[in-house]
Amino acid sequence: MKRSSSHRLVAHGRTVAAGCVVLLMLVAGVWSSWDTAHHVVLSKGREHGTMTVTGCDGTTCTGSYVPDRDSPPRPRVTITKSVAVQKGDRFPVVVKPDTGEVVRTGTPGFLHAWVPFGGALLLSALVIGGGLRMSRLAWGAAAAGAVLLTATFIAL
Repeated sequence: MKRSSSHRLVAHGRTVAAGCVVLLMLVAGVWSSWDTAHHVVLSKGREHGTMTVTGCDGTTCTGSYVPDRDSPPRPRVTITKSVAVQKGDRFPVVVKPDTGEVVRTGTPGFLHAWVPFGGALLLSALVIGGGLRMSRLAWGAAAAGAVLLTATFIAL
């Protein structure tokens, strides 16, 4: 039985729509991750130091900051709260330019910054497998997302 041209058009339209959804999810994951990750990845020339957490509220944690180099010490800096941050913890950080906010550095900070992208990989794997019918690529995207999220969990 031969397919009609309208049936082929609908099939191609579904593939294009699913591809656009996958692209949108991945771009949103990278965009969301890059907001924090660029401070970790491109940290040359920024203030580096160590933060000691003194307290946390609903969304942020505060603490003292001791610089590594010629940077001025700061009596109080803030960091976005995560499940891995507790009162008394010390970890290396980089200061966001012109703010009192810091971002965790090193391997744990790098991995934590890319968590939104890992989630986007997992979600897009469902669309790749179901909408695009590309099961091997879907399994690869899901595995990459799962590895990133698991590595972050272990590192923190």
